[in-house]
Amino acid sequence: MSPSFLFFLFFLLKFNSLSFHASSPPPSVYDTFVNCLTKNSIPQSEISKIVYSPNDPSFNSILQAYIRNGRFFNSSTTSKPVIIVTPTVESQVSGVVICTEQTNLQLKIRSGGHDYEGISYISDVPFIMLDMFNLRSISIDTNDKTAWVQTGAILGELYYNIWKKSEVLGFPAGVCPTVGVGGHVSGGGYGNMLRKFGLTVDNVLDARLVDVSGRILDRKSMGEDLFWAIKGGGGASFGVILAFKIQLVTVPQTVTYFRVERFIEDNTTTDAVVQWQNVASKIDNDLYMRLLIQPITVKAKAKGAKSTKSIRATFIALFLGDSNRLMSIISKEFPLLGLTKQDCLEMSWIDSVLQWANFDNTTKPEALLNRKGDPLNYLKRKSDYVQTPIPKNGLESIFEKIISLGKAGMVFNPYGGRMGEIAEGETPFPHRSGILFKIQYSVNWHEEGLTAEKDYLSQIRDLYSFMTPYVSKNPRQAYLNYRDLDIGINDQGPQSLEKGRVYGTKYFKNNFDRLVKVKSMVDPQNFFRNEQSIPTLRKQRKMF
Repeated sequence: MSPSFLFFLFFLLKFNSLSFHASSPPPSVYDTFVNCLTKNSIPQSEISKIVYSPNDPSFNSILQAYIRNGRFFNSSTTSKPVIIVTPTVESQVSGVVICTEQTNLQLKIRSGGHDYEGISYISDVPFIMLDMFNLRSISIDTNDKTAWVQTGAILGELYYNIWKKSEVLGFPAGVCPTVGVGGHVSGGGYGNMLRKFGLTVDNVLDARLVDVSGRILDRKSMGEDLFWAIKGGGGASFGVILAFKIQLVTVPQTVTYFRVERFIEDNTTTDAVVQWQNVASKIDNDLYMRLLIQPITVKAKAKGAKSTKSIRATFIALFLGDSNRLMSIISKEFPLLGLTKQDCLEMSWIDSVLQWANFDNTTKPEALLNRKGDPLNYLKRKSDYVQTPIPKNGLESIFEKIISLGKAGMVFNPYGGRMGEIAEGETPFPHRSGILFKIQYSVNWHEEGLTAEKDYLSQIRDLYSFMTPYVSKNPRQAYLNYRDLDIGINDQGPQSLEKGRVYGTKYFKNNFDRLVKVKSMVDPQNFFRNEQSIPTLRKQRKMF
């Protein structure tokens, strides 16, 4: 019988009728928590504005506002927090940590809600959700090219604020503007400038964090070990990250964007994908070329004929320079792409951010301030790393597999450049030298119900299994920010360290052991925990 189940039984007995789907939390839990906040110097006038029980009319709208995966949106099947807290000043977070620990509940921390498995806002044990969306201030210093950004900010807000101060500064982070800074940066976030400037964590200078004792620490007071751990090890295992100080990077006045689609009916398309594998990680560091491999339906041209399934290969690029230099590079090193000058769009860096976020050419940068994002989809993601090029016959069999499955696709993200210059142990993120590209497996669907979900999950898992011969081994590496509970779940029981090692070595390779040591030092009782958190060396905290 698992510790989490025993805790659940205890909670039922103690509070008589607690249910994760109950309309209100046990009064004693709420009252105990609020009284504790008062004792920790948070006035009642503030508490009433930031603490929500399920009885509050705003509770569901706050909970659902940053749920980005439709699989976890259904209120009848998804566990809800006992309490939601939405702090408006950093000092309140200290009280939330202390009081959650004293009520013996789990704390889940949500920045932007983009965790693919929803573990920032769901749990199988009673929990309090700390929602950081009010803590989103951004302060930019153009003189030393740095910025302090609170972790409740989204990337779009960061990019917009940088642009308002300077048109020749940027930051190498993700292309989805609604992703939250907290989870993205602390998990080793990347974007379309990683070959030039590395990851987000390669450009982090300082941080503010609330530890298990409620102290607010900066880099100097937390020490270099903990600072190292939160730069790619996932902040939620070590504390509540309040803000990062980041190093901004210089971008040219003119950058170039292109999006080129090819189809496997064209005999050169598969050859172009082969060539892409051999050049994308070695080409000029100013060029980042993402490759999407997606199944499509081709409508029949003849009347009465049936439509057919095919594969579309889409090459999407950002080049930190003008189109003339780009064309010279591509024509020499990647001729099979067949790029033309007409395919190349010159623009400012901020406009390229909008292009990569799938806005049209007329969209203004203010669109980046929209926190809602795209309409809600059901989705599942997985990841892999490729160290040797996949041969042409291998690609052909992969394309056939994707067509047979029907919906699941892949995104190839090239590495090389700056990524290969940074040692594996420099940050917890270890996927550096020797990686040609990362694969993101992707499936989205709109149909409701468990039958549809089972079908689409089966597709992506089948594709992942099929790819085994072509990807990294011992361990089969994975990317933390493409959260995937298929590769291991930690129930925080007696075998926590062993279970953590299963997914931990995939995400962190040899850095996992150092992360465990840091965790054991700063949070020995394992208060900051989730389904894939870093375990401790010592005996786990008692569940009740």
